[in-house]
Formats: sequence, C-alpha cells, structure tokens
Amino acid sequence: MTRFAIISAMTAILIGNVSCAKIRDDDRKNNPYKRLELTTKSAEFVRQGNDFAFHFIDRVNDATPGDYIISPLSMQFLLGMILNGAQGQTADEICSVLGYGADEVDAVNEYCQSMLQQLPNMDKKTKLAIANALVVNQKYTLLDSYKATVGKYYDAEVANMDFDDNAGTTKKINKWCSDNTNGLVPEIIKNVNPNMLAYLLNAMYFKSEWQQKFPKGSTSSETFTAEDGTKTNVPMMKIEKSFTYQDNDVLRAVRLLYGNGVYSMMVILPAEGKTLADVTGYLNGKEWDAFVSSLVSCDVDLWLPQFETKFRIKLNDILCAMGMPTAFDNNLADFTSMSSPSPYLSFVQQDAIIKVDEEGTEAAAVSIAGMKATSAGPGDHIVFHADHPFLYLITESSTGAILFAGKYSGK
Repeated sequence: MTRFAIISAMTAILIGNVSCAKIRDDDRKNNPYKRLELTTKSAEFVRQGNDFAFHFIDRVNDATPGDYIISPLSMQFLLGMILNGAQGQTADEICSVLGYGADEVDAVNEYCQSMLQQLPNMDKKTKLAIANALVVNQKYTLLDSYKATVGKYYDAEVANMDFDDNAGTTKKINKWCSDNTNGLVPEIIKNVNPNMLAYLLNAMYFKSEWQQKFPKGSTSSETFTAEDGTKTNVPMMKIEKSFTYQDNDVLRAVRLLYGNGVYSMMVILPAEGKTLADVTGYLNGKEWDAFVSSLVSCDVDLWLPQFETKFRIKLNDILCAMGMPTAFDNNLADFTSMSSPSPYLSFVQQDAIIKVDEEGTEAAAVSIAGMKATSAGPGDHIVFHADHPFLYLITESSTGAILFAGKYSGK
C-alpha cells in the first residue's frame, strides 16, 4: 500500500470518527437524558409497582411453559382505574396486590397521572403511547364521579355503546386497540357480552432504536438450547461493545440502552445450574434495586436472538392467587363507587407482542377488564451468549419502572 493510500485511509477513519462523535454530541444536545420528576410518594409507588411486576412475572412464568410477553405497567394502570370504583375489602385486596396502602387511592391517581404525562415525552428516539378507555353498556349507568375521576387522572376516553349491536361494538373496541398499538394488537375480543356493564382498557405502544445497533451483517444462524435440552437454530444478532453488566449466584444480566438512555432492555440469563423459575422466584423490588445499582461497564461479547413473540393470557386465576379474589366474586365484590348496584370483575386479560431486531424494539400491550352487572462483580471481558432461555425487561432508567417483561425460550 502506498504512503498516499495509507494517509488517505487514516484520514477517512479520522473524519468518520469525528463525524460520529459530532453526531453523538448533537444527539446529547438535542435529545438529552431525562429523569422522571416524581414526588416522594410517587417514587415509593414506582418501587412498590416493581414488587408487583416481579410477583406478576413469577406467576405468569409458572403458568406459561412457552414464550410470553406482558406489560406490568399496563396492568397497573388498568387496576388503578378499577381501584377507583372499589370499596371495602375489594379495594383493600386490590391495594394489597399492587402494594399500595388502603387509604392512598388519591395519591395513586396522582402517581398514575404523572407517569402518563411524562413517560411518552422522555426520549425523542422512542415512541411511547399510553391510552385508557372506558366503554359503557348504554343499558347501564356508571356514577358520574367515577367517570370524572378516570377521565381526569387516567385521561380515559368514556364512550356509551350499544352492546346488543354485537358486531358494531366489537369492531369499535378492536379498532381502538389497533389504533392505539400501531396495529400490533388488532383484536382484543371476539364478541361483546350484552350483559357486561363496561369494558375498561389500557393500551401501550413502544418503539425505539438501540443506542448501539447490532451490525446486520453479523447476524447468523446459531444453536439455541431450551431448558429441556431441545436444540433449534435461531437468527442470532451479535455485537462486541461496552455494556453495563452484573452477575450473582442466581442470574447474569446485561443492559442495552435505547435512544438517549431513558429506556433500556435488561436481558437476564440464569446463572450456571439455575433455571428461569429460580430467577423469577428470587427477584423482588428490593433485590432488583440492589442488583441494578451494582451494574458495571464491561466489554461484552453479546449474542441476542432476533425474535417476535405474541401472547394472550387470561388473568383471573393469577390475580386471585396474588390476593384479590373478592373482586371476581359476584356476591362479595364491592364496586359501589363505580355503579349501583355493584358490578363485579368478570375477566381480566392481556394481549401483548414484541419484535426485536438489529435496529431496536417494537412492543405493544392491551389490558382489558370486563365489569359485569351483579346477577346473583465481573471481569473486564464478558461472554454473554443468550443462546438458552432468558428473561428480558424494558424499563425506564431513572426509576426502574418496568414497562414490559418477557421470556424467550426459542419456541
């Protein structure tokens, strides 16, 4: 190679590095990292919400042999709206499941309102949309005070519809879901129940690009080993860069940042000899906070599958087992702050989807509840190959609030 060619190549590399640095500086200036601005009480609710999230993940993991994707935050918003209609033991149980005090409903509402207003505006390279709705059967009446509360604090759309018009009302509800998830969740129900008092809905849509994108040319087919030893081939994305990492006797985790760093994905592998059940059983808000605070920067040889997961789960049994059975009991449920006579929870369901590729992540979830009228320390270089089942969390970085959580097992 001639001296001129060498100098030209070095100059091109230097210019490229300067250009990349300028782009990063411009990004930091035009899209700075932000922290959520929360009251002391609201910050406590985030920690309690993460306790709920890990208990929720543990229950779903036990009930689901295959892959799943859920949104603990979507469920918290839905249960928050439901809580505003509850009284007595029904309200106490919902508060207990969520980790809130029995007399903290007003503070919970203010927390949810703050999260709804701030989360979508934290990162210009991340699209996060959150929507709530209350669809009421026109044959029934909800209390004006209840509708005003969920409208004020949850920005919920309130609509009266003809539930006897099965096809028409079903189409409208599903269109709302599709519109608020960018088409990722086009259908949440097959038919409306003409005896249902109301449907409460929360929709979340997330799309962001990795701060450090995976080179597309590095993706190749690799063997993925399931917990039962079954081996399959999956498209495996590969990158070797500096990431934050930590491990202990139960788990190993690496954090991948999106956009300006407000949002991130934590990929969690079981430690040697452990299972995903061990990981979900170990995690709680206190343990997780301590673990995340100990993350350190390392050079990581990272493998991560390119994948897409769709999941639907009915949550009646899980929520009852977590501690709120009264809400589902048509004889005991007390939702007199919503309607009189009191309705009860007929079902709670969540549909979610996630797509992960070299560019970033797109995810959505819709949570729905049917209220029925009462009838009767690591080394410097880490090899982190997610070529066996793993958990993942999408979180807001300053508080650790968990937006989405899932398991990938290659199935």
